Amino acid sequence: MVTATLPALLERWSHGDHVAFDELLSGLYDEVHGIAAGLLRNERQLTLQPTELVNEVYLRLASLSHLKLEDRTHFLSLAARVTRQVLVDEARARRAQKRSGGHQVTLSDTNLGGGNAYDALDVDDLLQELHEQDPLAADIVTLRVFGGLSIAEVADMLTSSVATVNRRWATGKAWLAWELQKR
Repeated sequence: MVTATLPALLERWSHGDHVAFDELLSGLYDEVHGIAAGLLRNERQLTLQPTELVNEVYLRLASLSHLKLEDRTHFLSLAARVTRQVLVDEARARRAQKRSGGHQVTLSDTNLGGGNAYDALDVDDLLQELHEQDPLAADIVTLRVFGGLSIAEVADMLTSSVATVNRRWATGKAWLAWELQKR
């Protein structure tokens, strides 16, 4: 996709043009699929594949309209939040099946700097707890872990300096890793 058309597609989608959304996702599909693949890379018990995750995110995003998204980063931020919700919903469904032999949905902590896997519901609960203590750090962790955004993209998205995002990312990441270790 030509970058110059991205704002136009976002604008058309914000006015309910679902064809624009299809074009938008087609242009960003590889990037969104790469993020999904990264989230699911070390997942061995989950049957959800990256393509299925992207499709579910697509369906949920497609139902939205009248959103004012300015650029690629805003779109990926929204996709990150929806991806988090899809994984949490999948984890809840799996937890409900656990009594009948189902498995937990886990997330790799490669974005957190390790090689462990954590229950998606634990991560979601902790992010909600972090949000109560430090909303900016919680947003940064969500965008980095679930959206695959870089520090610069997060800074742009949140209209913060790169230095501030780096500090809050380090704080949020350390807090989350500490809390996950205790579970």
